[in-house]
Amino acid sequence: MKIAAFEVRPDEKASFAYWSKEYQVELLEYTEVPTLENAGLVAGCEGVTMLGQGTIDRALLSKYRELGVKCLSTRTIGSDHIDLEAAKELGILVCNASYAPDAVADFTIMMMLMCLRQYKQAFWRGYVNDFSLAGLQGKNMRAMTIGVMGTGRIGQQVIRDLQGFGCRILAYDVYQNAEVAKMAEYVDIDTFYRECDIITLHMPLLPSTHHMINRESIAKMKKGVILVNCARGGLTDTEALIEGIESMQIGALGMDTAEGEEGIIHCDRRSDIIANRNWFYLHQFRNVIMTQHMAFYTEQSVDSMVQCGVEGLVKMAEEGSYKTMLNK
Repeated sequence: MKIAAFEVRPDEKASFAYWSKEYQVELLEYTEVPTLENAGLVAGCEGVTMLGQGTIDRALLSKYRELGVKCLSTRTIGSDHIDLEAAKELGILVCNASYAPDAVADFTIMMMLMCLRQYKQAFWRGYVNDFSLAGLQGKNMRAMTIGVMGTGRIGQQVIRDLQGFGCRILAYDVYQNAEVAKMAEYVDIDTFYRECDIITLHMPLLPSTHHMINRESIAKMKKGVILVNCARGGLTDTEALIEGIESMQIGALGMDTAEGEEGIIHCDRRSDIIANRNWFYLHQFRNVIMTQHMAFYTEQSVDSMVQCGVEGLVKMAEEGSYKTMLNK
């Protein structure tokens, strides 16, 4: 089987070498984002794997099908960059990645602690030899009511990890989980917003969850709430976040992902003029921590993502199914 891998990073190369040998596939590696202009690179390939910087729309999928592509894998959990309906209509099978939730859960709790302890200010002030304490007083995690919005695999792991802090944990999800209910209290959304000191998001980005955190929902939250988003940027309305910070309704933000990050994150843009005013305006606040969509980024997770990318294509091509297939 011949497959094309796009957006291949240096840290993925060893894993690609291992898993392509393990599954006896011929691998074509490209650093480029998949586009209609470079679609010819997949000629003769049955499968294509990519990350999430490109837009895999109907036009590109049609071209891939014309060139003989039968299956597609994204080495990410999120799949909103792929037109799944078009893929299904064209007969292209699609799967996403699956990896242990520990990496994102660890990062999420780190974000909570950094927001609680004024880490951004302390870090930068130390760089200019300002070792004063004024403005750096934090809060104890144990004293917080922490809300986990979305109790899938990652949300559940965050809740498990929070057990050791002794804090009160609330949960919200349209589908309640019996195991989660043993560790956290499920409440309705208004109670969730009203009572949580910290809210962390762990939902997929769907039409129903797009901009779920907006002016109206922020207004229902506790004054000074801390929001953490290590899930999908589109869950939050950036303008509403800016207004929340400026009015001090939001006490701090910990964001590993933000709407409009495509073309910014995972790139060195130091010498560039970047046309995303809201993203950078939000970035400059003293109580906003923004990282480069790296919560997933551990050795173990990267290897699992590449494994799913290769294994998923092989299984879908040979068996017509895979454990993470999205358009059954």
